[in-house]
Amino acid sequence: MVDAAVGRVVTGGPARLARQARWLRSEGVARVLEERDVHPARARDALARRRWRRHHGEPGAALAVWMVGLQRSGTNMLTRCLRRAPELEIHNEGDRRAFVDYRLRPDPELVRLLALSPHPIVLCKPLCDSHRVVELLERVRGPRGARALWVFRGVDGRSRSASARFGSHAREALLAVAAGDRTIWQGQGLGEAALADLRSIDLAELDDTSAQALLWIVRNRLFFDLGLHRRDDVALVDYDAVTADPPGGLRRVCRYIGLPYRDAMVAGVEPRTPTDLRVALPAWLRTRCDDLTERLALAAARLPAQPPGFAST
Repeated sequence: MVDAAVGRVVTGGPARLARQARWLRSEGVARVLEERDVHPARARDALARRRWRRHHGEPGAALAVWMVGLQRSGTNMLTRCLRRAPELEIHNEGDRRAFVDYRLRPDPELVRLLALSPHPIVLCKPLCDSHRVVELLERVRGPRGARALWVFRGVDGRSRSASARFGSHAREALLAVAAGDRTIWQGQGLGEAALADLRSIDLAELDDTSAQALLWIVRNRLFFDLGLHRRDDVALVDYDAVTADPPGGLRRVCRYIGLPYRDAMVAGVEPRTPTDLRVALPAWLRTRCDDLTERLALAAARLPAQPPGFAST
């Protein structure tokens, strides 16, 4: 059964406990706490943010930044780095001021939240609402406007991580979408051509990793289907490129949103190269993944100009 509120597959207690145990083994306690929005460093960052507001805060000057993309694509790492800037306000998916059950609150509430913020940049991470990014950019804006960061990760690393974390969720969700369910986020924003393509695939035959790879295609192709590659207020961020060169990658992100970069953002983040180990996928699916990877890489190489009003370093 698919939970319509958050688009997650609901299964019995033992199965859920087994997935949680597998997640702990694969990700470690620190990563699990981070995803639950619980981390010792949060208290330190929150204190620095309160001090900044006391001396610099001024409501009515915020730029809204929407961080979107597909789960398990590195958005947690990026927000962890960016939250070390005290002038940045962050609303993660567990923040009830901006979210209910991982979905954004009504637009008027978000507009009010942005208008009242004393921070110059307010970043929200509505991954389950990524298909709404154009609407958010045009209707849910801060006093200084809005920008978006679409984050993607290579299909192999992302599918491996997601299958360990979510098990059969992707396959069951895609089956529901193909059967006509429009209540879950996995199928929202898809055009008729994308839906017809999905229905042409024998989804029941896919294993967990292959289903995650197909979901990677379904959601990341929205970057092109929504015309985001033609917009200057959207930047495509390659997570693997950022982890290969954390200072360089974070500088690019900071420059785009007008946030001063500081070395503390990447403290403890070791450069790493994406593993060459490819997950096992059907040949037809691997070809589709490789084609989309090439398109994404070309689009990520283009970074639009930074917004006015801030000089980043």
